Amino acid sequence: MPAPLRQTTTTATSGTNVAELTVSELSNAVKKTLEQTYGYVRLRGEITGYRGPHGSGHCYFGLKDEKSKIEAVIWRGVFSALRFKPQEGLEVIATGKITTFPGSSKYQIMIEALEPAGAGALMALLEERKRKLGEEGLFAEARKQLLPHFPRVIGIVTSPTGAVIRDMMHGFNERFPAHVLLWPVRVQGETCAAEVAQAIRGFNALPANGPIPRPDVIIVARGGGSLEDLWGFNEEIVVRAAADSAIPLISAVGHETDWTLLDLAADARAPTPTKAAEWAVPKYSELIDQTAKLSDRLRVGLRRGLETHRSALRAASRGLPRAQDLVALPRQRFDSIHQRLGRALSANTGAHARRLAKVAPRLQVRLLQQRVEACDKRLHLAWHRGSNALGRISGTRRTRFERVSGRLTPQLVLNRLDRWRALLDGRANMLASLSYQSVLRRGFALVRDAEGRAIRQSSALSSGQLIDIEFADGRIAAQTLAGSAETSAAPPAATRSSAPRASATKKPLPGGGSQGSLF
Repeated sequence: MPAPLRQTTTTATSGTNVAELTVSELSNAVKKTLEQTYGYVRLRGEITGYRGPHGSGHCYFGLKDEKSKIEAVIWRGVFSALRFKPQEGLEVIATGKITTFPGSSKYQIMIEALEPAGAGALMALLEERKRKLGEEGLFAEARKQLLPHFPRVIGIVTSPTGAVIRDMMHGFNERFPAHVLLWPVRVQGETCAAEVAQAIRGFNALPANGPIPRPDVIIVARGGGSLEDLWGFNEEIVVRAAADSAIPLISAVGHETDWTLLDLAADARAPTPTKAAEWAVPKYSELIDQTAKLSDRLRVGLRRGLETHRSALRAASRGLPRAQDLVALPRQRFDSIHQRLGRALSANTGAHARRLAKVAPRLQVRLLQQRVEACDKRLHLAWHRGSNALGRISGTRRTRFERVSGRLTPQLVLNRLDRWRALLDGRANMLASLSYQSVLRRGFALVRDAEGRAIRQSSALSSGQLIDIEFADGRIAAQTLAGSAETSAAPPAATRSSAPRASATKKPLPGGGSQGSLF
């Protein structure tokens, strides 16, 4: 029942007993009436005017159908826990409380739960999300990775209590026992998407040589269900985690006819979880059979290759000459040379003996001593001649040196230096008398502008111009005054002389002329 209205005053002039209400009282009464009458309601309508969360985190939009529209609000805490986020133009079923906003006299619904209105709305949302993520390249074939043929460790992301994990473990045991790591997650509900994405990123974050082995392949598995049941695997956070996975990922969500966005982002899509287990590991018996077949083929190939090489060797050997035929001619040549070698050695020895007999009489010690004495005499004679020649040359050069040394006295050098010094002093005195510093010492001054150029006329100066005045004992900086010929002293530049700073006054010359240039 609506709350009773408080009676404030009764107007005597109106002639009625209707109570007078303030605007706030009426607004609060309407608010209580709506909240107590309707409570929680479920509204079906199309979202309009949605612009995302407000700066405060709350969401404000409208719900409309063909004829009417109602304002809606979702508080920040409720918005963060929503499974389906609002989107412009999406038909939804909103559950919440009807209330009013007294500040604007509007009634509105405070939404606490939001879901798409039927499979059609879900499919429209799914297609829009598929288009958006596809444009980002998350489903491109170039991103797909090849599955390892013999994975050592397999990571499975699924519920630990469902039939899926039992079927997959049974498949592993039948085909090829492997090391399996299970990351338990909820495969349905509001937290499904966040848990699955966290599991994929968690497997990728494991170090290669850490205490927990890093999987070589990841399988995300779930049994069949409706589109709403599988919606967690269509969330953007799951798709991005699968696309960013550095470990090859197999999607085994739902049955063969079911599909999710995770299937498009995964490196492989298995029709069922059992099939994913078959894809992840090879079958042991098939490996044994294949190994046996390859071994047989290897043996046959080796045998065939040996026979081929043996036949080729036999054919080549038939075309080769015998070893006796190859060495027969060299052997005959060797025997012939062997016979001639003995006779040649004997003849050579006899010839050398005869030559030695002829030369032996001339090989006497006396003849050798005579030759040595003759060489010694020639050597002494050459030494005496060299000594005499060296003495004559030394005497001649000594005489020439003594003759020249008499002219090389220190006094001659000093006299020449005195002449050069006198000449240099004269030229220095001439330079000093001709330089402008000597003119400055006679009481004149040299005026320059800020760039260092000499100022020859007073008309070249302007009011407020900075000038530099050089005297015989230093420089000062000055500035010309407006309407007069006086200047005020200014601080000298950093590169000027350290002469005393003083004010400078520029006085006009008689007849209105100026000092002008000194040169």
